[in-house]
Amino acid sequence: MNFEYFIAGRIAIKSERTFSKLIVRIAIAGVMLSLAVMILTIAIIKGFKTEIQDKVRGYLGDVQITRYDLNNSFEHSPFVLDAQTKKQLQQNKNIEYYYPFATKPAILSANNEIEGINFKGIDKTYKWDYIKQHIISGTIIDFRDSVAAMQELLISQYTANRLKLKTGDDFIMYFVQNQLRPRKFKIVGIYDIGVEDIDKGFVLGNINIIKRLNDWKPDQIGGIEIRTKNFNRLKVVADGIYEQLPRNLRSYSIEENFPNIFTWLGLLDVNTRVILILMLIVGVINMVTALLIMILERTNMIGMLKSFGASNWSIMKIFLFNAAYLIGIGLLLGNILGIGLGLFQQSTHIFKLNQTSYFLAYAPIEFHVTDIIGLNLITVIVCLLVLIIPSFLISKVSPLKAIRFK
Repeated sequence: MNFEYFIAGRIAIKSERTFSKLIVRIAIAGVMLSLAVMILTIAIIKGFKTEIQDKVRGYLGDVQITRYDLNNSFEHSPFVLDAQTKKQLQQNKNIEYYYPFATKPAILSANNEIEGINFKGIDKTYKWDYIKQHIISGTIIDFRDSVAAMQELLISQYTANRLKLKTGDDFIMYFVQNQLRPRKFKIVGIYDIGVEDIDKGFVLGNINIIKRLNDWKPDQIGGIEIRTKNFNRLKVVADGIYEQLPRNLRSYSIEENFPNIFTWLGLLDVNTRVILILMLIVGVINMVTALLIMILERTNMIGMLKSFGASNWSIMKIFLFNAAYLIGIGLLLGNILGIGLGLFQQSTHIFKLNQTSYFLAYAPIEFHVTDIIGLNLITVIVCLLVLIIPSFLISKVSPLKAIRFK
């Protein structure tokens, strides 16, 4: 049996010193809370970033292609997607799907209220998966009936509240041109994305309405929205798409379209690093304090072991084994607490957020096994490396003085 491991086990399990037991429990609690906070911090930040990204990209895509001109208005200039560009998009392995769209500014008038809006026109190729998750009443536009689809509209909960509208209501929309062009629509669905810039800025309708109002040709569109397979490679994919476009077209990523949101999300990484460092420092300080107290309380034992011929390194390993045992208990309890609270939040959404300020109604949780394993390994390695420093105190202990010390 390993001598150092045996002594460390006797100290850790059968110690009867009341004061050191209290300090040890405090150290274990410190490691437990530090790890739990680190796990929850990363899970919440990653969940938060994923949810916000999904909200924005789910409605507006990852990359948008529009005509290259000096038009800075909400209404994009029309173009025809040539066969070569269409083939390149279809063969691009980084693209999940794409669809055409067009936009046109309009004014909603209902119940003696007026609201400026951006009409986003789509066709039957539009992917409804994301919108379906956020529809709170009604349904989506049915493009199988081409006549009915020309009058169907989806609006946000924000717009519905402002204009006092509900699913099934009719109202007049005035499209902004040289002369206002009124059109009557029926609300078939109301959605709630949760991002104010989107909710108050857009409604969804049939792209053929814009084509008819602007006298476009049947194959003309205002733009292409692209969904990439891996959002983490967005910049690389967006740059690749841009390089393949003809000179009359341009593309820009969702990060360029909404720089404020994505800059804000990037700053969250800084906050995460600061919290992780602070929590790691708390855990290390607790363990260093506990180890120092255990060494001071075991001065007699250290002197006796030295008198029996034990080396300084051998005695240091005893206390490092003991510290590793305590760190292990702290990590086990920390994982149980952190993951347990995270799973509880995932299932109950008990911790709410102000959706107006944070774009989310509750604190999201996103666990990754690699994050949890990484945090455990970093905690163990950093704590043990730092604990080597106070353990050098053992070399200063004189066997004669230690045995005589009471």
